[in-house]
Amino acid sequence: MIAITRRRALFGAATLASIYPILRSSPALAQGAPAAAAGPFSLPPLPYAAFIGNLNAAAKDFPQIAAMPMHQVLQKIGEMPEAVRGVVRNSGGGHANHAMFWTIMGGKGGEPSGDLAAAITRDLGGMEKMKTDFNAAGVRVFGSGWVFVTVDATGKLALTSRPNQDNPRMDGQMVLMGNDVWEHAYYLKYQNRRADYLTGWWNIVNWQAIEARYAAAKAGTLGI
Repeated sequence: MIAITRRRALFGAATLASIYPILRSSPALAQGAPAAAAGPFSLPPLPYAAFIGNLNAAAKDFPQIAAMPMHQVLQKIGEMPEAVRGVVRNSGGGHANHAMFWTIMGGKGGEPSGDLAAAITRDLGGMEKMKTDFNAAGVRVFGSGWVFVTVDATGKLALTSRPNQDNPRMDGQMVLMGNDVWEHAYYLKYQNRRADYLTGWWNIVNWQAIEARYAAAKAGTLGI
């Protein structure tokens, strides 16, 4: 799980900070989490401090977690020992969600091209309808959670949402992209205006990164 201290997690990148000034926190996971636990799971390069202590701490006690890549761990969550299942769901799911989230931002918005653009038209009714439906799904999430576009091995897209830090991999679905609708993701700039946050978020989407994820999904190489 990516859990970032409440006062130190502002984006370091000036572009993102000016458009999307959020704080990351994970109250349920940060309690007792070591600041820098070594282990089999690591963060993508990030311009701010972060840690995934609980997940790597659990991997030390349950080697079956460390033996698999995270997307396989999530897919086998029902097979995990009960003692560690909650950590996998919260920390593992959160790690997967955020590792995806941070890498699909930093762009200039706009629209995708090529195969992904064609798939959005085919499966989701085009860009404007996809954005409208995606935002509406995000608004409907009760409490905290995520809204996702999933993709299967044939490249077919679908919209879905999950509570808390659940990830579609837990249900055998690959994630193309998603947005964090935990209140702490947007409160500093938008307060309780989640709909405005969802609308503004499209301005910093990195479609090149998402197109790469789409190609990886069809090639069978997409992880988290």
